[in-house]
Amino acid sequence: MVRTNKSVSKPLAAAEKSKDQRRMSGAERSAYFARREAAKVLRSVLQGDARRRAVGSIKSLVYSPSVRNKKATFALVCQTLKYLPIIRDLLNAASTLNSKWKRQQELMYIITYDILFGKESLLVGDAEKFLMCRKDALESALARYLVKKKVKHIEELIALNHTPDNPKPRYVRVNTLKLDVDSALVELSKHFMVQKDGMVPHLLVLPPGSDVHDHHLVKNGSVILQGKASSMVAAALDPKPEWDVLDACSAPGNKTVHLAALMRGKGRIIACEMNKERVKRLEDTVRLSGATNIEVLCGDFLSLDPKDPSFCEVRAIVVDPSCSGSGTTAERLDYLLPSHAADHARDFAEIERLDKLAAFQRKALAHALSFPAVERVVYSTCSVHQTENEDVINSILPLAISNGFQLATPFPQWHRRGLPVFEGSEHLLRTDPVEDKEGFFIALFVNNKRSEEHSEAQRGALRHFEDNRITCRIKNKSRYLLGLSTRLSNMWFRTSCVRKMI
Repeated sequence: MVRTNKSVSKPLAAAEKSKDQRRMSGAERSAYFARREAAKVLRSVLQGDARRRAVGSIKSLVYSPSVRNKKATFALVCQTLKYLPIIRDLLNAASTLNSKWKRQQELMYIITYDILFGKESLLVGDAEKFLMCRKDALESALARYLVKKKVKHIEELIALNHTPDNPKPRYVRVNTLKLDVDSALVELSKHFMVQKDGMVPHLLVLPPGSDVHDHHLVKNGSVILQGKASSMVAAALDPKPEWDVLDACSAPGNKTVHLAALMRGKGRIIACEMNKERVKRLEDTVRLSGATNIEVLCGDFLSLDPKDPSFCEVRAIVVDPSCSGSGTTAERLDYLLPSHAADHARDFAEIERLDKLAAFQRKALAHALSFPAVERVVYSTCSVHQTENEDVINSILPLAISNGFQLATPFPQWHRRGLPVFEGSEHLLRTDPVEDKEGFFIALFVNNKRSEEHSEAQRGALRHFEDNRITCRIKNKSRYLLGLSTRLSNMWFRTSCVRKMI
């Protein structure tokens, strides 16, 4: 019997693996790492979808700073999700995955897509070799699957579930903490057709399909990828530079850093987020923006004590709570997720889910209205459902009125308002997912009495300051006159003495 020296075999295996990696061409190496980056993103997407609380949209996860090969990763994630129900069935039918590879099932999904529908020629790596050895079994399972579904080509199945593209302009917001709008226009105009948005300040409009993810202004945080409706939220709140402002459900942080820009980096912003994974994304967003007046708070907004000295001076709050995301499903690519088809098949479950979301949304909005110094509260969702929008506002309105708040009209020039289901809904703002390419909802509560009290307090402080300044001037003038009188008396005395001596 020949015995193997394990202490020698391990270095040899590592050396052989290193040798295999050195043999990779540039294209193979790029594809190898893109599949692994795509697998990480796919895992986050599927876990968030299963819990119905996504860490971020597919696009935001792919275009995070940690992903290097963004274009290849994005294409792999989207294509794998498109074929995912088929891929899962084929892997089960072919009994392909053992316990070791089941722990990396997202990577297996990505590689199976490449073997059957993608770039088989660039498959290198242990996982790739494992599945390539089972290619025949996978192809046989695919043939049986097509017969079972009564179609000749896989594209026929994909076409049945295909959601048409939703072309929309590419909106980018200039981060005025780092760059002025005119300079951004000049720089972006070198590569794209670009113009200012006519309504939202600091927002620029590019043609549909403009890919600016790799532009240096985006990478250094001078320009932020943010839709028009999303950019309207912070602008509707209209915070003043010296205020304390609270963002109740802050991650991923685009609205938070927009608040910082509107406040010119002054005042204080408390960014509240209870999900630890999303806090990391929030901190990345804040860091990239260059904002220095944002305090990230990892915790539940509902647990904050409005009377706590840290929050009792908060003057404005954004409440952008978890919602169904039904207004941005095309933009977020949610139609690719497993839950999308399931939701359409289970209407009752979807209604129950909306009711749970609305219950949380009502609690969050009511809590925001309880802060003692707050003057302005914006409630927003990216939902088209009345349950999460008008119904939430209508249920909270009596409490708001009792606390001295009333509905105001954000962006009066905007033509699309709330559904006419209660008196005052004309103050609400809606965007339409078809007409405006995304569905958003915004409500603005203002407390004019508190605004007047704060203004009067400021005027009183200013009068006090002026009175003190006048008093100081009088005292200084009195001291000057007293000193002048003393000097004149001394001069007279010395002159008298001289005359007597003469």
